[in-house]
Amino acid sequence: MINRIVRMSFEPQKVEDFLAFFETVKSQIAAFEGCEGLLLLRDAQLPNVFCTYSYWQSEVHLNNYRYSPLFKDTWTKTKSMFSDKAQAWSLLLEQKVK
Repeated sequence: MINRIVRMSFEPQKVEDFLAFFETVKSQIAAFEGCEGLLLLRDAQLPNVFCTYSYWQSEVHLNNYRYSPLFKDTWTKTKSMFSDKAQAWSLLLEQKVK
């Protein structure tokens, strides 16, 4: 399983636009083949910073999403609201404690 974290900083005046847009695409992303879950997290100190945390069956599934029309459209619209460059990490679960 691949865990994908994407950190995004938005222009403060674009936060509500992002949240409204995310509402329209979240179920499509979560339903994409190989996606096992999707979370939207908000920074506790910086209200214009969000992270998506998604779980994928494999790197192949994640890459299929990343090269799909759904991703390209979603990313283009989301990126237009950024105040800074996004950061992304793909991680493997090493240990689960509890």
